[in-house]
Amino acid sequence: MRNVKPMKLAKGGYVVMSIVLMLAGIFLIIFPSWALKAVEVIFAIAMIMFGIIKLVGYFSKDLFRLAFQYDLAFGLLLILLGVIALVKPGDELSLVLIATGIAVLGDGLFKIQIAIDAKEFGIRKWWLIFISAIVTGMIGLVLVFRPAESAVVLAIILGVALLLDGILSLVTVITAVKIVNHQRPDIIDM
Repeated sequence: MRNVKPMKLAKGGYVVMSIVLMLAGIFLIIFPSWALKAVEVIFAIAMIMFGIIKLVGYFSKDLFRLAFQYDLAFGLLLILLGVIALVKPGDELSLVLIATGIAVLGDGLFKIQIAIDAKEFGIRKWWLIFISAIVTGMIGLVLVFRPAESAVVLAIILGVALLLDGILSLVTVITAVKIVNHQRPDIIDM
């Protein structure tokens, strides 16, 4: 039998980090001025933590292998962006905003592919992932190009992006990760 502990850890980590992203997004939306002061360090650490959880997910070998299929590269990207934000404290907020926008946009694009694969796989709620991915990707794109220059408006956009990315991750992990306790290891027929 295959050990399902890594899959349970990855799924639980995804749920927790999704909730953290949603709460951070709500906090930024409600208190944009105050939150800007702590945003760099908090989001750098959050990116690193979510990157590590994505790596655990990638190596967990869940049954469908849909939700975590792009998490090796994406996890490494999040860890790198988080480290850059920590190493360069005091730089403009734009580094964090652009990095987060790229991460949110990338997550949206990867999840569009996951939604298409989930549909072909026969998962009935694939469209939840698809719609969430499109909306999240569009907000990520807005964050990258920053049409408004007001820091408060940017903080609210960042909050919306984080809230939507948290919802997207939660929807994806709930609909596309199946843990079977008596799962057998992969066997390649020759």
